[in-house]
Amino acid sequence: MGSGTFRGGIHPYDGKELSRDRAIQDIRPGKELAYLVSQHIGAPAKPIVKKGDRVLVGQMIAEAGGFVSAPVYASVSGVVKGIEKRLTATGGYCDAIIVENDEVYESVAFEETKDITQLSKDEICGKIQKAGIVGMGGAGFPTHVKLSPKEPEKIKYILVNGAECEPYLTSDYRIMLEQPEKLVGGLKVILQLFDGAKGYICIEDNKPEGIAKLQELVEGEANIEVQPLKTKYPQGAERMLIYAVTGETINSSMLPADAGCIVDNVDTVVSIYEAVAEGKPLMQRIVTVTGDGVNIPSNFRAPVGMDFQELLDAAGGLKGTVEKVISGGPMMGFAMFDYHVPVTKTTSALLVLTKDEVSRSRATACINCGRCVSECPEHLLPTKLATFAEHRKEEAFVKYNGMECCECGCCSYVCPAKRPLVQEIRSMRKMVLANRKKK
Repeated sequence: MGSGTFRGGIHPYDGKELSRDRAIQDIRPGKELAYLVSQHIGAPAKPIVKKGDRVLVGQMIAEAGGFVSAPVYASVSGVVKGIEKRLTATGGYCDAIIVENDEVYESVAFEETKDITQLSKDEICGKIQKAGIVGMGGAGFPTHVKLSPKEPEKIKYILVNGAECEPYLTSDYRIMLEQPEKLVGGLKVILQLFDGAKGYICIEDNKPEGIAKLQELVEGEANIEVQPLKTKYPQGAERMLIYAVTGETINSSMLPADAGCIVDNVDTVVSIYEAVAEGKPLMQRIVTVTGDGVNIPSNFRAPVGMDFQELLDAAGGLKGTVEKVISGGPMMGFAMFDYHVPVTKTTSALLVLTKDEVSRSRATACINCGRCVSECPEHLLPTKLATFAEHRKEEAFVKYNGMECCECGCCSYVCPAKRPLVQEIRSMRKMVLANRKKK
C-alpha cells in the first residue's frame, strides 16, 4: 500500500473556513435555464426536444452522441425556447437547450430499485449510463465508460476521491458529512461490478469529522476502508491519489485501470447511488460559492442549467470591490469575465476574490532557484518546459516529458520570479495534442 502522500506538492492557504460549516442548501433557479449539450469529455449530446416542447423534471432533453458521451436531463419543468449558443465557464461558446421554467416542477416518475444486490453488472452499468453521470471532480469523463474497463478482473482498488485538496472548495466535505449513507451506498454499487476489488474512501486529514463519520459507518464492512491522507495539494489529483493509496504509478499514456484502480469523485459516487437505487438522472450538483468577495459563503445543491448570477445572489451578493472571479478553485479553476454562465455537471465552485494577486505580479527572469522542480509532483522541469513552450519547441517539450504535466499549478505558485509556468505548459500541451490529431 501507499504512504498516504507523494513527493512534492505545496501547502497554500486553503480558505475552507469560509464555507466548511455551511450546510448544503437547496435553491430554486430563475425563469430561464440553459443546458449545454457538451458537459463532458467526448461527443456532445444530441438534442431530442424542439422549440415549443414542454419538458418535465428528470426528462431527457439530449441523448448521448456516442459511447463516450452522456445524455442531458431537464432539472425543471417548462417550455423549450430554442437552442442557442451560450457562454461557458472556460470562455468559449457551446450549443445549449434553453428552457423557460414554469416553476411548477412537475416531474417524471422515477423507478426505484428496492434490492440493488439483485441487479446484474450490465443492469447497473446501464442505469449509470442512462442517468448521464460523468466525473464531477472536474474532468467530466462519462462514468459508465470508466466502469467498463477491458479487463475488469484486474481491478483491485475502488478509490473514492474525497481529498478535496483545491483551496476554498468544501462541497465534497459537506457531502461526506450530510450524505455519508449515499456515499457508502454508491461505493457498494461500484464494488458489485468488480469481484476482486476493495473500496477506499480517501480523505485528507484536515477533515477529521468526515473521517470519523465514515469510519463509523463502514465499521464491519470487509471490503470498504476509510483511508486518511496527508493534507497537501494536489493530493486529489488522480495520479497522486493512486500513488498515495496504493503505491502504484501511472503516466499520461496509461489509465488508472492499468494500475488496477477506478477513481471516482465523492459527488459522482453519490450520483451513482441515486441513479441505481432511486432511478434519478444527474440533474443537480453541490456547488461551493465562496471567497472574500461574497457576503455569505455557502454550499448549494444547484440545478444543472442554473445561471451563476443566481448562485451569487443566493450567497448574498458581492462584498466589496471584486477583482477576480473563478469557476472552480484558485489553482486549477478558470477566470471568468461574465456571471451569466450556466451550471454544468462539472461545476464545483464559484470563487470571488477582492484581490487578484496574479495580475498584480510582474514576471521577471528565472533565477534558477529550483523551487518549481522540487515541488512538482510529476518530477518534471517546469522552467525548462515553459521555455520550450514559449519558443514553440514542440520536439524538445515532448522529449522532456511535458505531456506528463498534470497542470496542477504548483510551479507557478512557488516561482519567486512570478513566471506563468503552468499557463505556458498548458498551452503547449494543447498544441501537441492538436497536432497529434492532425496526423
